[in-house]
Amino acid sequence: MKPFTFDTPGSMHMEWGSARRLGELLASRFEQRNLLIVTDKFLHENGLLDPAKESLKAQGFTVSVFDDVVADPPEAVLMQCVDRAKSAGADIVLGLGGGSSMDVAKLVAVMLKSEQPLSELYGIGNVKGERAPLIQVPTTSGTGSEVTNITILTTGETTKMGVVAQQLYADLVLLDGELTVGLPAGATAATGIDAMVHAIESYTSAHKKNPLSDALAKEALTLLTNNLITACTDGSNRAAREAMLLGSNLAGQAFSNSPVAAVHALAYPLGGHYHLPHGLTNALMLGPVLRFNMAAAAPLYAELADHLLGKSDADVATRSAAFVEHMQDLMNRSGAPQRLRDVEVTEESLPTLAKDAMLQTRLLQNNPVEVTEADALALYKEAF
Repeated sequence: MKPFTFDTPGSMHMEWGSARRLGELLASRFEQRNLLIVTDKFLHENGLLDPAKESLKAQGFTVSVFDDVVADPPEAVLMQCVDRAKSAGADIVLGLGGGSSMDVAKLVAVMLKSEQPLSELYGIGNVKGERAPLIQVPTTSGTGSEVTNITILTTGETTKMGVVAQQLYADLVLLDGELTVGLPAGATAATGIDAMVHAIESYTSAHKKNPLSDALAKEALTLLTNNLITACTDGSNRAAREAMLLGSNLAGQAFSNSPVAAVHALAYPLGGHYHLPHGLTNALMLGPVLRFNMAAAAPLYAELADHLLGKSDADVATRSAAFVEHMQDLMNRSGAPQRLRDVEVTEESLPTLAKDAMLQTRLLQNNPVEVTEADALALYKEAF
């Protein structure tokens, strides 16, 4: 067996309605009492934070809120949040929301303790020293950001950069399916497909693939594929919501240790140029990339087909094709947009997108098949 390392957050707690007793859960684990919640305005203004805030205050926490996080957060939003945390005297940070809020919370926890400028943090393993205690509470079932050691920030009009460091793993992750009940069908579909992409790309990753990430990826796909349509059509279904949340979490742990590849590499330029949600861009590129990777990944797709569909009596080509067809069928049934043109991407922009995708070397190196700029353009054309 090849040597491997597997890292994940220090502790996880899953319980329906547990955000309502957040103060109790945190008071027994942390000494710090000046807490900053990092979230977005929609969640704050719609009262989703209120039960958690009341519970925290009842346990002696002083609670401040930064609610200016936006999708694909720019550096300026992070620095505003750091300033808010410092002015409030925060000594413990809680990310509550989607991937953007949790990503910002990770770096705020670091920058409360570090004098390093943000420019020195970008890249892999460049964070030095400790951070403030960090708790993550996801309200969507897709990003897996609560269990990853990665933060992605928007650094220019169409460019993004990442910070990857052990310090970004949370001390505690709280999974409360009740927080996901209000997620609209479209967002449920996009985030759910995003989580499935994480699991698939982890399972087929050319680097760092290992038995633990494989086991988590397969279980994640089982939970996600069996519950996506129910979660989209019956958003109040508790069993489906909890299964999607746990599936997203397991997929996050998988890809944090066995990283994602070309689907994400091609999705990022779509987000940068057209400001489309990350989950949606992954969904749009999944089918073309799955078919492109078939040349090398067919045996692995066949294994996933065995796990999900019970196709072990057929040959590899038949089983792998069945897996790709199954994933495409799920996307079609979820109601997510099917083509780039459906979300107003223009054909004229495809060469620019392909050129920008080539900048995602951190991701492309993990793909089971080499992707050239010509390949990227062909994949965008197929998705168009």
